Amino acid sequence: MTFSQSILRIALATALILTIPLVAMQFTPEVVWTLSDFVFAGVLLFGTGLAFLLLASKGGNLAYRLAAGVAVAAGFLLIWANMAVGLVGSEDNPVNLLYAAVLAVAIIGAVAARFRPVGMSNAMFAASLTYVLITIIALFLWKPAGAAAEPQVGLINVIGANALFAALWAAAGLLFRRAATAGPDSGRQLA
Repeated sequence: MTFSQSILRIALATALILTIPLVAMQFTPEVVWTLSDFVFAGVLLFGTGLAFLLLASKGGNLAYRLAAGVAVAAGFLLIWANMAVGLVGSEDNPVNLLYAAVLAVAIIGAVAARFRPVGMSNAMFAASLTYVLITIIALFLWKPAGAAAEPQVGLINVIGANALFAALWAAAGLLFRRAATAGPDSGRQLA
């Protein structure tokens, strides 16, 4: 499959996914998306697909492609959850802006590593550590107050959800480490 065919598939998948809320809006008043919601979701979905396509093309084995998928999914979920409900407090809490540093660490680290598996592994572990540090700062040093706080959400729930996100970055790091030890010919064998 050519690169342009892959981009076309990503565009079609994005359009197909966006039809879900469009159709839901016709049947329930609980789904209310604006044009800007569709544009944001479309850019995020298409950008995620394109990022995976570009990143996966840098590796020659299955472990690298799986690592790329986990890393891109972690970035997608970070942005989506942060914009939808916020990772600490509500989406209006300014502390949630700190999570952009996780993406910056991952992207800068990947570019600095020239997308080589060992460097990518280190970048993903650094992103995971950054995620944990930001969560600690957000929960214990810069506590949400006023309208940004959500007292009905328990501390255990916030820690659990954020631990899951940090674990995704660490899993990507482990998979990139695995890709570094596997040869480029091991595209079919991961175990």
